[in-house]
Amino acid sequence: MDRGVRTADRPGERGPDLSRVGVGVLAFVFVPIAALSEPSSLWLVAALTAAALGLAAWAFLEVPVHAVAVPVLVLTAVSQRDAGLEPGLFLLSLLAIVLTGWSDLTWTSVTLVLATAATPVVVALLQRGEDSISGGIWVLAVLFPALMGWAFHRQEKLAAELERARLALAEQAVLEERRRIARDVHDLVGHGLAAMMLQITSARHVLDRDTEEVREALTSAEDVGRRTLQDLRRTVGVLRDEGGVQAPLEGLEQIGDLVEDARSGGLRAEYVARGPQDGVEQSVGLTMFRIAQAALANAAIHAPAARTVVTSTVTSENVTLEVLSSGPLRPADPHERRGHYGLRGMQERAEVVGGEFSAGPVPGGWLVRCGVTR
Repeated sequence: MDRGVRTADRPGERGPDLSRVGVGVLAFVFVPIAALSEPSSLWLVAALTAAALGLAAWAFLEVPVHAVAVPVLVLTAVSQRDAGLEPGLFLLSLLAIVLTGWSDLTWTSVTLVLATAATPVVVALLQRGEDSISGGIWVLAVLFPALMGWAFHRQEKLAAELERARLALAEQAVLEERRRIARDVHDLVGHGLAAMMLQITSARHVLDRDTEEVREALTSAEDVGRRTLQDLRRTVGVLRDEGGVQAPLEGLEQIGDLVEDARSGGLRAEYVARGPQDGVEQSVGLTMFRIAQAALANAAIHAPAARTVVTSTVTSENVTLEVLSSGPLRPADPHERRGHYGLRGMQERAEVVGGEFSAGPVPGGWLVRCGVTR
């Protein structure tokens, strides 16, 4: 909360501000008003002035209110010995609003508020004269500011909590957006690079034997690289919110194209579609497409010699995607440090649409599975 001043260091307390300074100023304003309204002895005026100094110490020197409350109460009560300085009882109203408006309610602060409210009654009983103060009115003059201070303090605490919650939500949204960008870039670049690596590896193996096959492999790698670059530019355009750029609309019906691209890149890939592939919610279809894309990229890198079958099953209740690589897997390099970003990205995508995701070894290969309830 920016008021142009330093905020308090402890939760539940407000730092110096205009209202706090105003309390210190008003404390001194009531002293001459009381002294001029009905002349009284100098030592009683001095007692009232000392009480005002106590509130000023809280307002300007940041002395804890609990440390000045009792001296302010005693000195204000003493100044009312002959009822000549009755306007000075406004210091009790100021003390009450300070006790509830600038700190959390504790047993100490509640006790001090009750003592402040009882002080006018005690003073009235001790005076016992025709000129004694009206204790009941001053009790109300203490309790009402105390209630207003408590309401104001509670409202400020609620506003601070809401602001903290808003900032936390904003940070969470930024973090989620960064994760989404990381997933999209990983899927697009990873899939394209995996396909290009297959083509280049194939070209290298036949480099000295079949020039025509080398040319075809390099041409295919060039095509894959061009498509990947176009997809990457489109994704960046969406993220930058450029005019006329639409979000990718891939879904279950485009998974067959992914498999065909992987097959043309040298991966032994097959596609099996069960049930109507259209009519699936766009977010679910896009999630399945991206998971299939990432799974095929992983298969090209870790199981290039395996047989990979992508199965998309749609029923009235569920949408399920399975990517099974059956055959030899490339052994992991113990010196290679990997972040498993592909698996993490697939897991996060599934969670966004409320799906269940699993990936791990199965007898004879590796299975990636994602299921979403419709």
